[in-house]
Amino acid sequence: MAVRIGELLLKEKRITVEQLQEALNHQRQHGGKLGFNLVKLGFVKDSDITALLSKQYGVPSILLAEFEIDPAVIKLVPAETAQKYQIVPLARAGATLTIAMTDPTNVFAMDDIRFMTGYNVEPVVASEIAVLEALEKYYGKAVGNGAGAAPTSALEVASKALAEMPTPTDAADVEVLEDLEEISAETLAKQGEEAPIIKLVNVLLMSAIQKGASDIHIEPYEKELRVRYRIDGVLYNIMSPPLKFRDAITSRVKIMAKLDISEKRLPQDGRIKIRFQDNGQPKDIDFRVSCLPTLFGEKIVMRLLDKDKLMLDMTKLGFESESLTRFEAAILKPWGMVLVTGPTGSGKTNTLYSSISRINTPETNIMTAEDPVEFNLMGINQVQVRENIGLTFAAALRSFLRQDPNIILVGEVRDFETAEIAIKAALTGHLVLSTLHTNDAPSTINRLMNMGIEPFLVASSVNLICAQRLVRRICKSCVEPSPTPPQALVQAGFSNDDAKAVVPQRGRGCEKCNNTGYKGRVGLYEVMEVTEELRELILVGASALELRRKAIDEGMITLRQSGLRKVKDGVTTIDEVVRETVK
Repeated sequence: MAVRIGELLLKEKRITVEQLQEALNHQRQHGGKLGFNLVKLGFVKDSDITALLSKQYGVPSILLAEFEIDPAVIKLVPAETAQKYQIVPLARAGATLTIAMTDPTNVFAMDDIRFMTGYNVEPVVASEIAVLEALEKYYGKAVGNGAGAAPTSALEVASKALAEMPTPTDAADVEVLEDLEEISAETLAKQGEEAPIIKLVNVLLMSAIQKGASDIHIEPYEKELRVRYRIDGVLYNIMSPPLKFRDAITSRVKIMAKLDISEKRLPQDGRIKIRFQDNGQPKDIDFRVSCLPTLFGEKIVMRLLDKDKLMLDMTKLGFESESLTRFEAAILKPWGMVLVTGPTGSGKTNTLYSSISRINTPETNIMTAEDPVEFNLMGINQVQVRENIGLTFAAALRSFLRQDPNIILVGEVRDFETAEIAIKAALTGHLVLSTLHTNDAPSTINRLMNMGIEPFLVASSVNLICAQRLVRRICKSCVEPSPTPPQALVQAGFSNDDAKAVVPQRGRGCEKCNNTGYKGRVGLYEVMEVTEELRELILVGASALELRRKAIDEGMITLRQSGLRKVKDGVTTIDEVVRETVK
C-alpha cells in the first residue's frame, strides 16, 4: 500500500523518485506510514496526503486541524480504542457516528467501534499526522495512564455513566432498573408500583394540567430520557429524568392506562382518567395514551382531554362574522355534507363538537363514529372505531344508516369506501359532518376526486368546506405595541392603506405566560360555501386554483386574511400568522 501511495505521488509529480527513495529509507529506520514520513521530511503537505488518501480509498477527506469536535462526541470512544486504531470520533447525527481514520479499509476497527458505541459508523480519511495531533489534543495523557485512563469497553462506559448520574433522594428503592429487559411482567408491574415512580408520574401529569399543556411526550434516547410538554401548540423541554427510570416510568403509565406491560414490540393505545381537587372541587381529566416502540425504548405521548376547556360556543372559536354565518347556515340544513379540514392538532375536533352541540336537540338523532372518542357528550350516540376487529369508519357508517339517524359525524374520511358511504348518506336526507387532511378548503374537492368519487357526486353532496389552523393568542397581561415597517405588513398581505394604519401587538413576556408572550390559542378559518357557480366548476373538473379564485370572488375569507384580521385586532402576531398560513 505504501508503494501505491508513492506511485500516485510520483504520477501526479508531487515528489521525485529521489524523494520517494529517501522517504522509504526513513520509514525503514523510524517506522510509520509512508505519507507520515513524506510530510515529516517536508516533501509534501499534510493536505496533499489527505486528498490522496481520499482518492485512494474513495471516501471523503477532512482536515482535522480545522475541525472543532464536541467533547460529548469524544467521550463516545475510549482513549485506548482511539489510539489502538488511530481514529478520532468527529460528530454524531441520529444513529450514525462519523470517525476520522488513517485507514478506512480497517473493517475490524469499524466493527469494534460499532459494537462498543451502538452507532452505525461512517468513516472519513485524515492523514496520520493530523490524527496523532488530534488524539493528543482531545485525549491528552489519558491514553495508557492506568487509573486515569478512559473506560475500555462499552460496559465500563455505561457503568461509569450510571455512577455519575444524579439520583433523586427518594429513588433509592429503584436502583436496579437498567436490567428490566430481563425481568418478567410481574416484576415490571411491581417496580412500576413503587412509590418514587408513582410520585414522579403523578407530578408529570399534574404539572401538565397546571401549565395548560395539551400533550405530554416521554421520549427515550440512547443517553437520556426527555420529557416535553406541548403548550399552545409548541413543544417545550420540561425535564430529563435519570435514564435508569425509563422502563419503570413506562410500566407505571401502562398500568394506569390498562395496557399490556409485557408487550414492548407493538404500538398500544389506552386511556387514563384521574380525579384531583381543583380549588376544593373534584375534577376529572382524561389522558389519551399512545405507546410506540422506538430504537431505545417506548415513546409515550399523552393527550390531555379536559372537558372544561372544550369550547362549544361557536362564537368564541375565532370565526369571522361572515364565515360563522355561512357555517351555521350549512349545519342547519337538513341534508348534505360539511367538511372540516386541516392538519393534526388544528382544532378540527373542537369545531365538530361545537357544531353538533349547536344542533343537538331532543328532536334529532345524532350518531358519531370516532377514533378515538375524545369527549363524551350528552344526547349524542358515540361509537369508538376499532379497526382490529373490523369496526371501521365504513362499517360504522353502514350500521348508522339502519339506526334512523338525522345527523352523522364521521371522525375522518380516510378512504374511498368511507367517502362513498358518507356522500350517499348526504344525498339521501342526512346531514353528514366529517374531517379531511388537506391544506385549504378548495383543495378538498380535488382530494375527494382523487379518492375516486365522481365529480357530480361531490358537486351535489358537499354544502360547505371549512379549513382551519390554530395560532397562539397574545398574552393579555403583557401585551404591548410592536411597530412594524409598512413594507413588512404589505409583504404579509395587508393593503397599502392598512399597512400604514395597523399597529401590530406582541406579548412582552410575564409570569402568566411563562415569558413566552402568548397565552391560549385562537382559530383561523377559511369557509368555502359550495354555491351553484362553484358546483358548475366542480362538474367540469376545475383545478383547486380556479375554485379558490371563484370562492374569493364570492366573498370567501382565506386563512391568511383571517389571520391578518386577528393581527389588526391585536389577537395574535404577524409571526404566528406567517408560520401557519400562506398568501
